[in-house]
Amino acid sequence: MTTCAAVLVAVLTACGGGSGGGSVVLPPVSPAPPTTPAPVAAGTRTTVALLETTDLHFNVRSYDYFKLAEDKSYGYERTATLINAARKEFANTMLFDNGDTIQGTALADYEALVSRIPCTQPLSVYKAMNATGYDAGTLGNHEFNYGLDFLNQVIGGGLDVDGVDGTKKCAGPNFPMVLANVQSVKSGKPLLAPYTIVTKQFSATRPDGKTVTVPVKVGVIGFTTPGILSWDKRFLEGKVRTEGAVESATRYIPELRAQGADIVVALQHGGLDASPYSPTMESPGLYLSKVPGIDALMMGHQHGVFPDRGTSPGYKQAGVDNAAGTVNGVPAVMASSWGKALGLIKLELVYDGKAWSVDKSKTFVDARSTQTGKDGAGKAIYVDADPSVAPLIETQHQAAITYVKTPIGSTDFRMNTYFADVGDPGAIQIVNQAQAGYVTAYIQANLPQYASLPVLSVSAPFKSGYEGGRDYTDVAVGNLAIFNAADLYLYPNTVYAVKVTGAEVKAWLEAAAKRFNRIDPAATADQQLISTFPGYNFDMFTTPDVQYEIDVTQAVGSRIRNLSYMGAPIDLAKEFVIATNNYRATSGASFIAALDGRATIYASPDANRDVLIDYIKTHKAITRTANGAARSWRFTQVTTAGNVVFTSGQGQLGAATDAGLANISLLTADDGSGKGRSVYKLDLGN
Repeated sequence: MTTCAAVLVAVLTACGGGSGGGSVVLPPVSPAPPTTPAPVAAGTRTTVALLETTDLHFNVRSYDYFKLAEDKSYGYERTATLINAARKEFANTMLFDNGDTIQGTALADYEALVSRIPCTQPLSVYKAMNATGYDAGTLGNHEFNYGLDFLNQVIGGGLDVDGVDGTKKCAGPNFPMVLANVQSVKSGKPLLAPYTIVTKQFSATRPDGKTVTVPVKVGVIGFTTPGILSWDKRFLEGKVRTEGAVESATRYIPELRAQGADIVVALQHGGLDASPYSPTMESPGLYLSKVPGIDALMMGHQHGVFPDRGTSPGYKQAGVDNAAGTVNGVPAVMASSWGKALGLIKLELVYDGKAWSVDKSKTFVDARSTQTGKDGAGKAIYVDADPSVAPLIETQHQAAITYVKTPIGSTDFRMNTYFADVGDPGAIQIVNQAQAGYVTAYIQANLPQYASLPVLSVSAPFKSGYEGGRDYTDVAVGNLAIFNAADLYLYPNTVYAVKVTGAEVKAWLEAAAKRFNRIDPAATADQQLISTFPGYNFDMFTTPDVQYEIDVTQAVGSRIRNLSYMGAPIDLAKEFVIATNNYRATSGASFIAALDGRATIYASPDANRDVLIDYIKTHKAITRTANGAARSWRFTQVTTAGNVVFTSGQGQLGAATDAGLANISLLTADDGSGKGRSVYKLDLGN
């Protein structure tokens, strides 16, 4: 029985022999005493590198679905290489995502709108991020673009809002998502957990030099821009509400500390704005940084870089220190967009015997670009892609390419936005025609009270060089496919119709004319024509029915001259219906006050891009004469002593010539930025 007893002890079962076998009862075994972690010695130090991605906009691959070509200048597969390098450099790292992750490419639209990703599979972007390993993330405004039901699915479920089954569990990110400043109207509670505490085991050094492992509790809290209520009103109205980031932080950060968070990381999907604080402001970073208890601030939304240690940094507000990488003394970072950079905040923590604190003298902040330099010819060099990323999404990647190649029509001219800022309507007019036709048909069928009003349309050059010389719409002569329509209309906006007066039309155009700097005719030095006002806000008409001039020698607000409708000066009291998009109609109060939603007479459920696709399918043959030559506006002629200059893509002067812009000439083939841009001259006197 000795052997049997030994077996019994080993397997905790009874052992017997034959039909007359018996059993052996083991004495009770006392449970092992709980392991008590060794106390952390006072003076122990540990360093952690907090890493950030932000505004990835579903750019998993370094691939342009509009051009059907690789583009090494962006893509999460290259950011992943920087992440891997940081993890080798630092013994302790944490990785966070700051939102605007699930929208922005044709692959995103494919998985959301064309062939919806099944509940059992994560979105391709989350699949890649899961493989890399994140510690937490938050939501940007674009997470709401496809509606709450889709959002609920792709983050794994749990949204307690009207019209959504929050109990449904689906594949999503393998890391907690936090959001403190959005609440469900139905439940009265936060839409997501406002914060989380992640306990990490960090390598540390005791005062005696010995390396030890210590637990550190890292609190993570998230905020998005309250603009979601305007931009995605059709999905969110009556279902969620927002509050300011400062108010939410003031409420929840003391809770985080009370629950034992040793340090607090704030994920703010917003940037820096020196305007007076408002609970609805998009980028309250200057004010959020002043809330006590935040050890690190991660920013986004503005697609900028912070800290920027160049000669002319993008952020120079009071309280901003680009050299130190701090905002009001708080270490802060913004890692560009589209996977073009990795944010890094290195903190050194010291334990005083009771709590961890940050040794601010050892803090370092950096936004690490995927661009590593330039070759001998001045061409940008980028880090290699992490080879493990592409295979993860290859099937979906190829499906999206097949989708965007679907033919829908043809064009006899090249439609591009290289010179849309200076008068080429070639890529704008067809959008305006599609929008105006759609709204006109709807009004005639459903809104007879507006049937007598003229219907006009505005659109803008959504791709106008912000990301560099290749960031322009460019549709070649020949077959038109869905990817071309996506190039012509970049965003998944929906068509809205607003009713405004002639006076409001003029004010709207005055606001759009902020696209230009004021030009001094007497100045002999080169003057830059284009201001920092975004190209996607440069709304314009493209119809013979409306004519106007933009006088860039005048101050903002006094630039629109000779505005006419149907050959006569516009009647400032006359009412017009303007076809636009949901963003402009509901959050365009900076253009005219009525664009806060009150002027809307029709909030369509249909995407502008889908309306454009239907227009092309219906008309089939798109021509320069019918769809790309109608110029509503021109610059007021003036002779200038010096050059008026602007940048656009390299080698594109022919596009200006094709559009009939005889007043454009090339000054410098390479502007030296490394972004593939040339410097062009605009002759305002021609």
